[in-house]
This record gives sequence, C-alpha cells and structure tokens, in this order.
Amino acid sequence: MKSKNSNSAKDLPAPKAAMKKTTCPIKPATQAPAKKLQKNEQGIVLLSGGNPQIAKADGDAPVQAYIAAMPGWKSDLGKRLDAIITRTVPNVRKAVKWNSPFYGSADQGWFVSFHVLTRYVKVTFFDGTSLDPIPPGGTPKSKEARWLDIYEDDVLDEAQMTSWVKQAASLPGWLP
Repeated sequence: MKSKNSNSAKDLPAPKAAMKKTTCPIKPATQAPAKKLQKNEQGIVLLSGGNPQIAKADGDAPVQAYIAAMPGWKSDLGKRLDAIITRTVPNVRKAVKWNSPFYGSADQGWFVSFHVLTRYVKVTFFDGTSLDPIPPGGTPKSKEARWLDIYEDDVLDEAQMTSWVKQAASLPGWLP
C-alpha cells in the first residue's frame, strides 16, 4: 500500500503548459504567395517600377539591351539619353551595374546613370553639386549626387542635358 506522500507520476503536479492553455497574441507570419515576375515583350524580367533586370556587364551591348527593355515611353527616353551622352562624350565607357546603365571614363570613374521607376526615369549625376546649374533633385544625405526625374509628359531640355553631361564627364567620377 502506498502512502499519500509518495512521488508517483499521479501525485506530481501537472506541468505548467498543461495546466493553462494560452494563445499567443502574435500570430505566426504566413508566407506571402510568390509574386509572378513581370516580363516585357522580349521576355526580360521587369523589377519594381518596371526597371529591366539586365545582367551586370561592361560595354554597349548590355546598355542597349537595358534601353530596349525599358517599358513604353521610357525606352524612347533611354535612347535619347544614350545618344546625348555618346554624342557629347565620344569615348564614353558603358556598363550595366545594379540594373542601371552607367556611363563614365576608363580613368576617371562613372559620371552619370539612369534608372527606371514606376512613373519616371531618374538621371543621376554622381558629382551633381559641381554642375552649373545644379540638377534639381537631391538631399543633404545624397552628398554630391544630384538627379533629374523625367516624367512622360516632360520636355527634355537636350541643350541643358548636353551641358550637364559635358561638365560631369570632365570631373573625377564615382568609383564604387
């Protein structure tokens, strides 16, 4: 016969978890369904805002692939920007980096780039604070870089863009 003070499993208190059931106020994260990648007519993946996903590479070919993959009116703008830059700086070095075309010189670094966003194309001058007049976009956090956001209905001032490109190409560029 067992005494009332025995330590059998029946006599031990139940574990705390079994004693009181609580619900967690934070629901576990549910995995969002995978987004379908948007592709253009050429089958190139368009990232956020319609920016073409082009593999990182040096040369004119990847830049032209990027421009051709730009959606809608942005592709025509890309062609115009490329023509202005190439005409103004005949020996310009071209590359696609971080899904954006970059333009620079072999010995001075990159001086301008552009990038597709949902409603506009952002043209960034890496030493934009040294340009006259200074391009309108920028913040104190962006240090020397300044940019121009070009929307569909904007009129591109080719003379001003040419002046900025010429000035930017003569400055020491950005070296990542």
